[in-house]
Amino acid sequence: MAEAGAKPTGVAWIETDKAADIRFNHKLPSARAALRDGLGGVDVIAQPEQGRAKKLLIGDMDSTMITVECLDELADYAGFRKQVSAITERAMRGEIDFVAALDERVAMLEGVEMGDVLKCHEERVRISPGAKTLVRTMRANGSATTLVSGGFTVFANKVAEDIGFDTVIANTLGVKGHTLTGTVERPIIDSASKYSILVEERRKLELDDSQTLAIGDGANDLPMIEAAGLGVAYRGKPKLRDAADARIDAGDLSALLYAQGYARKDWVEG
Repeated sequence: MAEAGAKPTGVAWIETDKAADIRFNHKLPSARAALRDGLGGVDVIAQPEQGRAKKLLIGDMDSTMITVECLDELADYAGFRKQVSAITERAMRGEIDFVAALDERVAMLEGVEMGDVLKCHEERVRISPGAKTLVRTMRANGSATTLVSGGFTVFANKVAEDIGFDTVIANTLGVKGHTLTGTVERPIIDSASKYSILVEERRKLELDDSQTLAIGDGANDLPMIEAAGLGVAYRGKPKLRDAADARIDAGDLSALLYAQGYARKDWVEG
């Protein structure tokens, strides 16, 4: 760090052998690069110390707050998992338009019974490690929390309730009777929507940019990640990893509590 122009000025454990603060001068990009290069297998979050505890959390759902892509799992029930997963991967990498990819994938679900949708949630959807603790601890300390997903309300509403989010915004699948129509209701929650939601929530709460935290994994999270005071790529795709302020690859989502200065004794365990 010193060689990179970011001279360390102090080191202290937040939790012994688990998480540490390394204080340094203002050379933020240099410190981040030096630590990432020098500490393999360790998550590095370099940020200003003042204001590190955020007042607004915006979290993506699929492959972020939960461990799966719901659309891929639902497609498995319809017999189209391979085709849908390939499109999902390209969309998350930013190689194809998100809305067009969403419409193409959902069209394959026409005729799927709602009973299978609910069964898919019960059998496949799992909360990501650390998600409940992150959200509940931030809420206990006065932060607002919003789950924003390009996925679907039929999954997102239950996920938000299970984790403890204040609010949830997601897409709505077309349903006729008890069967999916293969359509998505408009307007679509896409990358521009996620950005707009972050900006609007920040405005309503009268917060500065620096007081916001956004977490995602794919290219459709890029605008909100770039707009947040701390934008985090969680197990992120390359395009998002390159743009994010921080990456979580080694630890779970509770690492973002350490990043905000919360010791484990202050956590609200999920």
